Amino acid sequence: MTVGAARPLSVPTRDELRAQLVQARIAGDVDTPRGDNLRNYRRLSERNPRYLFGLDLRGPWNPAEVLALMAQKCGVSPEEAYAEGVDTIDPDRTIDRLEALATRVGEAAQRQERVIVATGHPAGLLAVHLEVAAALARVGCPLLTPAAGWGYSAERSWGGEWLEIRYVGNVAMLSDRGGLKHTHSPRPMEAMLAELAGAGEGPPSLVVADHGWAGAAGRAGIDTVGFADSNDPALFVGEAEGDIAVSVPLDDNVAPHLYAPMTGYLLAYAGLR
Repeated sequence: MTVGAARPLSVPTRDELRAQLVQARIAGDVDTPRGDNLRNYRRLSERNPRYLFGLDLRGPWNPAEVLALMAQKCGVSPEEAYAEGVDTIDPDRTIDRLEALATRVGEAAQRQERVIVATGHPAGLLAVHLEVAAALARVGCPLLTPAAGWGYSAERSWGGEWLEIRYVGNVAMLSDRGGLKHTHSPRPMEAMLAELAGAGEGPPSLVVADHGWAGAAGRAGIDTVGFADSNDPALFVGEAEGDIAVSVPLDDNVAPHLYAPMTGYLLAYAGLR
C-alpha cells in the first residue's frame, strides 16, 4: 500500500458487526448516560428548539411517549423509574436501520440522484459521511455543495461566535474558521436549501446527515436518512411522524476509526463496494 493511502474498509458479516458494535460501545451498553437521555426526552417534549433539530412535531410527545418510542426505536430501557446509570442501544436495531439506510443510498447511486451529505458531529461521524460521499461520487452521483462560506453569529454564554459552512470531501459541516464544530442547528441546511431554490436548481433527492442538518431537510420534505444517538430523540420522532425516512440508532461520538466496520458493511449492503 502506498504511504499515506487510505486502508480499504473491511466488510464484516452481520454477526461480526454486531459483536464489534458492542465491543466499541457504538451499541449495547453505551456511554450516553440514562439521566442525559431522560433530560433530553423532556426537553424535546417541552419543544426546546435545540432538541427539535428543526423539525415541526405534530404529536403531543410527552416524556413518557418519547421514552416509549426510544425503547422501540433504539432499545433503551422502557422503565420510567430507571433514572440513572448505563443505558443501551440494541445492536440489532442499529444494523436493521443501517441496512435500510444502505438500501436507500444504493437506490440513489443506481438512479444517479443529487445528494447532500452533512454532519453536525465531525469528531465522530465525519469518518462515515466521508466514505459515503466518496462512494456516491465514484459512481457519478452529483454531490451538491451549496452555500459554502455562508455563516451566522451563534449566541454563546461568552458572546457571539461566527460559524460558517465548510465542505471537506463534499461533506458539509460548520466551522469557526479554526476547527469543525458540533451543532444541533437547522440553520445551515436551511441556508443550503434556500440557495438551491434561489438558483432555480431545486432540492436534492436525498440527504444523508444527522442532527439539525437532517431535521431541516426532513421538514422541507426531502428524503432524509441519517444517524442519531439515544439522547437525541428528534430524528426518531421525525421518523415516526414520516418526516425522516431512516434514523440509525448509535453512539455518535466514539473514536472515528471504530465506525470503519459499520461503514464497510453499509457500503457493501448498498452495492458500493
